[in-house]
Amino acid sequence: MRLRVEFTTEPFDLDEAPAHAVVAREVIQSADLDAVDVGPFGNTAEGGADAVLAAVDALLRESLAAGATRVSLQVNVIGEGEK
Repeated sequence: MRLRVEFTTEPFDLDEAPAHAVVAREVIQSADLDAVDVGPFGNTAEGGADAVLAAVDALLRESLAAGATRVSLQVNVIGEGEK
């Protein structure tokens, strides 16, 4: 099964990316995912279910530890096949 995750971390800072946002970006970019799109107000990534779920776990743990006070995410099934 393939999944797509969309997420944001808060609080926002329009002048400079906060530490939690930098950590979240690093987690997603270093994960075994494809179609990663990182932006200032939202981020998406796609991959196999195991890879996406592992990345979400790391994203939550590491961004909260880095100061995020809220993490909003949505996970969608986008296809079958790969685990």
